[in-house]
Amino acid sequence: MTAQSGKDLLLKIGDGGDPESFASVAGLRAKTITLNALTVDATNADSPGAWRELLSGSGVKSCAVSGSGIFVDAAADETVRAAFFAQSADTWRIVVPDFGTIEGAFLVTSLEYSGRHDGEAAYALSLASAGALGFTAA
Repeated sequence: MTAQSGKDLLLKIGDGGDPESFASVAGLRAKTITLNALTVDATNADSPGAWRELLSGSGVKSCAVSGSGIFVDAAADETVRAAFFAQSADTWRIVVPDFGTIEGAFLVTSLEYSGRHDGEAAYALSLASAGALGFTAA
């Protein structure tokens, strides 16, 4: 696989319609996706060689997404801001080039605004999965 351009990793938020339409969250310069699976330790006195044993298929899975960038689209900013204040579990689509698409309910858990006197206004956001996610390979 060849190297991929980071700008091609997209965060899109759904409009709640049927069928759902997705709008890219514009202006993002940096994006990070973290998939987690907590483990359940099933180690006991009879574990072979006193090695830790993990219970397969159990535990809690989660996905965290973060991004930061500059304001370029008032409509996208309003959509994300409304989702934060409503604390609604909206459908998001995360497109990772040559990997696939992750889609499901996410909450906007953090929304930060910043700016320097000699620079552009910027923002950062964090999302936390709020239910089962689907994955479609590229």
